[in-house]
Amino acid sequence: MDAYIICATPRTGSTLLCDLLSSTRVAGEPDSFFMRDPDPVWAARWRLPDRRAAVEPQGAAAFLAAAGQAGRGQTGIFGARLMQEDRDDLMAMARVAYPGQPSDLARIRAAFGRVLFIHLTRVDKLAQAVSLVRAEQSGLWHIAPDGSELERLAPPQPPQYDFARIEAARIDLARRDGDWCDWFDREGIRPLRLEYADLSSDPAGSVGQIFGALGLRTPDPRSLRSGVARLSDGMSAEWIARYRSDAARAR
Repeated sequence: MDAYIICATPRTGSTLLCDLLSSTRVAGEPDSFFMRDPDPVWAARWRLPDRRAAVEPQGAAAFLAAAGQAGRGQTGIFGARLMQEDRDDLMAMARVAYPGQPSDLARIRAAFGRVLFIHLTRVDKLAQAVSLVRAEQSGLWHIAPDGSELERLAPPQPPQYDFARIEAARIDLARRDGDWCDWFDREGIRPLRLEYADLSSDPAGSVGQIFGALGLRTPDPRSLRSGVARLSDGMSAEWIARYRSDAARAR
């Protein structure tokens, strides 16, 4: 394999997985190169050209080439994270860059070579929804192992339990996962499937599965590093229990 793309939805552990893979120093430097509106600091770090130029073939090809270089780093493998909401934009860009290719899969292969698709999911959609709502409300998306903030997207606000918002998030996250599955079926892709619970409980095992599919030698588990820690705590458990009680009463 020449490349891999982590196909994910929010709060599935994709940042953890990207960190682990980057720490091996042989499997690329995966990140969200194709997000619709990246932080200018990140775009500059990845040396991405102006995305507005990607509406014509030369600009689209240049953007994909720059993303490819950023995702390889100093290794021979390209890695990227692709969220469901960004997939259509990437495929539109690939259609502009490679108009002669017959499918999304063919265009991605034209850009990045032989690609392993990794479907990273979270079976417990309620826990995923609670995690997402808390992040959106509090503005805090990631913390470091020492508890310090890594990524904050809004000023601090105390999260408040909201049954309707959690329910809407749960339904939407299930829809997004279903959309990934529909796309895999349409393109004839058999992804490597990884689950959040397995990744969080046995990160070395998940990395080993990816390395096996890529044809790489499994790294020493002691060499794996991640700069993020879990945010789930007693409040998440309380919200989950409260949601289940409210849902039971609503039936």
